[in-house]
Amino acid sequence: MATERTVAFKGEQTPLAGDAVNLGDKAPNFEVVDRGLNIKTLEDWAGKVRILSVVPSLDTPVCDTQTRRFNEEASRFGDKVVVLTVSMDLPFAQNRWCGAAGLEGIVTLSDFRNASFGQNWGTLMQDWRLESRAVFVVDTDDIVRYVEYVPEIGKHPDYAAALRAVEALIS
Repeated sequence: MATERTVAFKGEQTPLAGDAVNLGDKAPNFEVVDRGLNIKTLEDWAGKVRILSVVPSLDTPVCDTQTRRFNEEASRFGDKVVVLTVSMDLPFAQNRWCGAAGLEGIVTLSDFRNASFGQNWGTLMQDWRLESRAVFVVDTDDIVRYVEYVPEIGKHPDYAAALRAVEALIS
């Protein structure tokens, strides 16, 4: 029997739905919605190194910082790398946040419809219907090359480690 995976949220351990993704795994597909209400899947960014930055809600300080920092730091890689920020925020809320933050060019994706990202990548806090904080790097062959499930929702991910994984793939 598999051990239940949890994440610290609101002072308690909250169960995560879905199986964990591991280094070397084939990246699971997903179906999410972009800010224009278009359905998107992993294949929409085929041929690029993808940083999947998963956040509970853009409207919180750590999620705001995580989204801004990955997009700012990844910009030095040019068009070889794309940052996909995934949350349960409605596309309308993501659009509002991007406008208020002055970040119109970033990719935000909403998992609100069927939670397929959260289920397939093991980030869904099912009781709260939120994504837990996580970072994944996927190479151009759809192989997972970096995985971080942040154990405490209010903590930052290891930005430097994720970016080193990206640098190793494009150098």
